[in-house]
Amino acid sequence: MKKDEPPMEDDLRPEYRREDLGKGVRGKYYRAYTKGTNLVLLSPDVAEVFPTADSVNEALRSLIRVAQAVRHRQVRRPRGGG
Repeated sequence: MKKDEPPMEDDLRPEYRREDLGKGVRGKYYRAYTKGTNLVLLSPDVAEVFPTADSVNEALRSLIRVAQAVRHRQVRRPRGGG
């Protein structure tokens, strides 16, 4: 805030009652929200090992690479009689 501006007036009430807020609509933004995000709740033991979104994504990408390499090897392996 610039020094020349007067302080903002606080028009918030100290407390609100539910009926003051109007009728809510369950799931109003659900569909739009799920299109833009993919949230996953990690179990506490997993969250200890992967504390950030980047660490989770890095681990999952590594797992994807391993799975693709294994699948690629299985496809290329000739089937022979034993």
